[in-house]
Amino acid sequence: MPAQAGQRIEEAMSLNRDGKLGRGLRYVPLGRERLQYRHMAALLTIACSVFFLILPAALLAADWPQWRGADRLGVWRESGILREFPEAGLNVAWRQSIGRGYSGPAVAGGTVFITEFEPSGRNDGVERATALDELTGAVLWKQEWPVDYSLIEYNLGPRATPTVEENRVYVLGSVGDLLCLNTETGAVIWRVNFVTDFGAELPTWGTSGHPLVDGELLIAVAGGKPDAKVIALDKRTGKEVWRAISDGVEPGYSPPTLIEVGGVRQLIVWHGAAVTSLDPATGKVFWEEPFKPNFGMAIATPVLGPHGLLVSCFYDGSRMYRLDQSRPGAELLWRGNSNSEISTDGLHTVVTTPIADGDYLYGIGSYGQLRALDARTGERVWETQAVTVEKARWASAQIVRHEDHYFINNDRGELIIAKLTPEGYEELDRIDVLKPTQPLGRRRDKGAVLWTHPAYANRHMVIRNDEDIVRYSLEAGAPR
Repeated sequence: MPAQAGQRIEEAMSLNRDGKLGRGLRYVPLGRERLQYRHMAALLTIACSVFFLILPAALLAADWPQWRGADRLGVWRESGILREFPEAGLNVAWRQSIGRGYSGPAVAGGTVFITEFEPSGRNDGVERATALDELTGAVLWKQEWPVDYSLIEYNLGPRATPTVEENRVYVLGSVGDLLCLNTETGAVIWRVNFVTDFGAELPTWGTSGHPLVDGELLIAVAGGKPDAKVIALDKRTGKEVWRAISDGVEPGYSPPTLIEVGGVRQLIVWHGAAVTSLDPATGKVFWEEPFKPNFGMAIATPVLGPHGLLVSCFYDGSRMYRLDQSRPGAELLWRGNSNSEISTDGLHTVVTTPIADGDYLYGIGSYGQLRALDARTGERVWETQAVTVEKARWASAQIVRHEDHYFINNDRGELIIAKLTPEGYEELDRIDVLKPTQPLGRRRDKGAVLWTHPAYANRHMVIRNDEDIVRYSLEAGAPR
């Protein structure tokens, strides 16, 4: 910025709301230069003192801007988090009414983003993106669009967690509406629909693959045709950049994920026919391994660990792919031998993304069994029903690692702190946090389930059901 005549520019340092140093420019009239300089020096000294006092806390606080956190690893890296729950219960920062939905919240830049559904008939209504103030829960804006759920199962709302990047939030509805919204106002920057714009046929349980930002691209599992099972759009305009993977089978429900192995970045997409690795810049296929799950139930996110890439599903169990370290390539390391939901030998996950921790894998099986597998062989090490309590079809939980233990949200609405080691399951504490409200059509103790993945951000947990969204403090020693 050029200085105006008779003025000079002084750099001013300020603290933004995240505790990070910002740099601004201030015009200073020449006639008041010395006085202004003294004021500036004093302010700068105070600002720097405050900055260094709060720097450790600021650096250790973190947002949760997309599915499973900033890097989609399901790891919560903040410090100062409690290890047992207060006897009086968790401190509720705020509670806000909300509509139906399976989608988890995203937290970024002081705002909580969520999607919801408000019915107006048996299968029709509006889907809505809502922005809430992170500190107070006050509604900042809403953006909605009409939907018809008659062609999908479970007409209970959006499935995909919003993805936030810079001043844009990307939201995906259950019937293929993909919108890019301004984070400050909710204004539509661009929108597409997988059915009308890409010729997609809706999968049985609706579209649910959380969109992924990579550089200048927004990548989504669209299920379009021809050859548009996966699409990459210009993240700023919504224009198509590339499309990949032939059609013919369901696109599945698993979100795209990025890994860096074999000297290149690889986009991993598990769909209704195979596990496919793509060049994220062009959509070119690096490698593909056949894995066709029954009923198109490719749901859980593929997990990268020291021994390879784990993919797991309800009927067909798990497979581990050894990845070539010198070039993009994969080969089957081991696979489970069962294709039954009842007679299972390894890990038959449904909606729970497993955890890779060194030589071991931890995940929830077909009837809610928490199991540990040896990542090198696929052999079961131990199992317990303690996490989900009920041995019920599709019983599940969402697992997030924190330091040497895990936060686990089961589908009974309970939050658990536990250690998972090769020696077994050690529960540290458990507490009720939110009522299950999503009907399943099968017997459950509480009459419904809670399948939503929460957000862990800025020493709080944000979680929703079909009635409320709540922000709980998980800060160690926080006053009630």
